[in-house]
Amino acid sequence: MGLIGRRGEICGAKELSPICTRLNRGRNFQMGVSPENGGNMVTQVISEEQLDLSKPIIRKKSITAKNDATLRTEIDCGEFGILVTDEPVPHGGTGDGPSPLQTVLGALCGCESVTFCRAAKEMGFQYRGIEFEAMYTIDIRGRMGERSVRPHFQSVRVQAMVDTDEPEERLRAVVEETEARCPVFNLIRDAKVNMEMLWVRRQSR
Repeated sequence: MGLIGRRGEICGAKELSPICTRLNRGRNFQMGVSPENGGNMVTQVISEEQLDLSKPIIRKKSITAKNDATLRTEIDCGEFGILVTDEPVPHGGTGDGPSPLQTVLGALCGCESVTFCRAAKEMGFQYRGIEFEAMYTIDIRGRMGERSVRPHFQSVRVQAMVDTDEPEERLRAVVEETEARCPVFNLIRDAKVNMEMLWVRRQSR
């Protein structure tokens, strides 16, 4: 079992080398255009070769949220139902849901999963699943009003256990693509958070 660190290290093994990947460009993609006037969705099916990746390809997503002057917020995700965020009772909340920062941590795991899956399909990488363990630290002085302390994450640590029979070099290549593309991973990294992302190759069979 090999463990890949964020700084290009395998615990107990050799230094990782940079890997260049050649991706399959032959599949079809769907692009939806939603008129601002509320008209019907127009779907166009084109091949990836027809996409001009030098120009922005913008998609819009939206939610609504409601707060009744408490720490509890109901987030309406439309067809996906209601997500409740809250704070624990000792912190003044009702404990009806995860804290907003916990949902960010969950979004990181979910976004890594989606991005890994897409990259794996493009690269022909076979795996059975991923299990995540994640944690964060914050200095609560920031949210208490101390302006010299940033109120968001101080550090984030994630361990991803990838169940696969593929060799470690192949996993390394998919991880490289995943971390280059993952929106939430890059959002947190660009906020200058101290991140430790560990990818572990595990064989369940």
